Amino acid sequence: MMSGIVNLIMLIMAAIITFVLFLFMKRNTTKSQLTRTFTWNIILILIWLIPLIFQVLLTEKLHISPIVFEYFTYVGTCFLPVSLFFTSLVFANTKIKFKDAHLLLFIVPVISLCVLWTNNVHHLFYEIYSTNLEETVTGPYTIVHFIYTYGLFALALSIFLRYSIKNAGFFSRQSILILLGALIPIVVNILGTFNIIPMTIYITPICFTFTMFFFALAIFKFKFLSSTPIALQRIVDRMSDSYAVLDENNTVLDFNETFLKTFGLNATTTRNRDFIKLVQLSQSTLDELVLTLQKSRKSSKTFTFEKAFERLNKYFHVEVNSITNQGNFLGTLILFKDITQHIEDMNTIKENQNLLIERERLASLGQMIGGIAHNLKTPIMSISGAAEGLTDLVKEYDISIGDPEVTNQDHHDIAKDMYTWIGKIKEYTEYMSDVITAVKGQAVVMSEQDSYHFTVDELVKRVSILMRHELKNALVNLKTTIEIDKDTQLKGNVNSLVQVINNMISNSIQAYNGKTDENIEFTISKDNSHVILSIKDYAGGLPKEVADKLFKEMITTKGKNGTGLGLFMSYSNIRAHFNGNITVDTEEGVGSTFHIYLPIE
Repeated sequence: MMSGIVNLIMLIMAAIITFVLFLFMKRNTTKSQLTRTFTWNIILILIWLIPLIFQVLLTEKLHISPIVFEYFTYVGTCFLPVSLFFTSLVFANTKIKFKDAHLLLFIVPVISLCVLWTNNVHHLFYEIYSTNLEETVTGPYTIVHFIYTYGLFALALSIFLRYSIKNAGFFSRQSILILLGALIPIVVNILGTFNIIPMTIYITPICFTFTMFFFALAIFKFKFLSSTPIALQRIVDRMSDSYAVLDENNTVLDFNETFLKTFGLNATTTRNRDFIKLVQLSQSTLDELVLTLQKSRKSSKTFTFEKAFERLNKYFHVEVNSITNQGNFLGTLILFKDITQHIEDMNTIKENQNLLIERERLASLGQMIGGIAHNLKTPIMSISGAAEGLTDLVKEYDISIGDPEVTNQDHHDIAKDMYTWIGKIKEYTEYMSDVITAVKGQAVVMSEQDSYHFTVDELVKRVSILMRHELKNALVNLKTTIEIDKDTQLKGNVNSLVQVINNMISNSIQAYNGKTDENIEFTISKDNSHVILSIKDYAGGLPKEVADKLFKEMITTKGKNGTGLGLFMSYSNIRAHFNGNITVDTEEGVGSTFHIYLPIE
């Protein structure tokens, strides 16, 4: 009697625990496939437990054979292993698609139920049925049922345990709970089978109740279901980046599939191996890797480097990060990001940029040569014409020697014409000299392109010193306004930039055409991305058709006194060597403002 009460209490407690767990599952908001399959396990345990409760309560009172309740109990008994196996598959794969082949798993449970329900006819399941297992005599079919049931149970629980350890670690709370839940029914049934402890038919479902209890702790306390840990493993395995986790002795503790593929390794021979020997890299790469590992472990900081792995014919960005918990060293994570394609793309881009720069340089050179040729063509033809004129005058003078009809005045007239032609030749040669000087000066500037940092203050001082004499002679005032910090850093060749600014100031001086007491404003400001150097005059501005072509071709408004080379080459210089730009704002009849844009680093 006492044992019956104990059994009843234990069964009721198990049913309550299971039902509460069922309510929790119903309230679970994830509604994942794993949640649904797990809920079916709980329902089947309830189906297993409830008839047993009625069996204890009603068998003696209503004189009903205990095996009648067993007919209902076995619905849960037979299908629970199948349900638990499906749950383990979902857990291992995050989600599965049920196929027709899965229906084969239900064949044995259905046959078992049919054999049990017809047992009175053939006694294949039980020859003698009793709630006390020591008094029960099983039939031959029971062997099939037990092998299938416990085999499927063992397989399902092993899958749970395997993937929990794989993803959370053996000593994680999640893995320990699942391990306890799996061991309870197995251990109890082994002890009962070998008659180490007395058992009734009620023990097994009670054990599975506690299994579900421990699983529930993993679910709700440690987010067993909501986190779907195996999904994380699959994501990690499918990462394009390789990773390996090492202990303090550089022994491989963990890795992903990409790591194995990258280094041509096998999973079974990789774990617990010496990482340094395993990867077989060049000595220089290994030395840098070992040094980085030591630095990371010493400082608990993340260190990176980029290196070509000759054996693999790949280029990697390597990140080394020591993992600690409350000051305790847990391991070192090494990430290998394959940047081979990125490096190749960058090299291609660089080659294309160099090619483009070279083409632009050749185009600019061709344009400059064309402009020079255009500027020199007229004076050369004029010099040629003057030479012919001088030749004719020399012949005329030579013939006139000794001619009594030629007077001294005639000779003076011939000499005067010669002087006129010589003056024209001198004028044309000076113009040609100016062209050559302009080209030579810009060529020197552009060949001295050592880049270094200089301040705005240094730039202003150089411009002021070099332009002081020309400004003083022209009686023109230069007003300098600095609207940014004088210590603002610029990068490039300061002499080249000074040459460009001075050329623009000189152009403004010449634009005043001898007027005195005029002003040129030199302003330094900035926007979000540029330092802006502005040179403004009030010399009447430029015609629109000139302004539109000013930086595209060698054009001048100075007539015979200008070549147009200065602005053209200044523009080319700023574009090519400072990655900047030059623009002009002009209003005809008022003045012009030239803006030099230099990128902020």
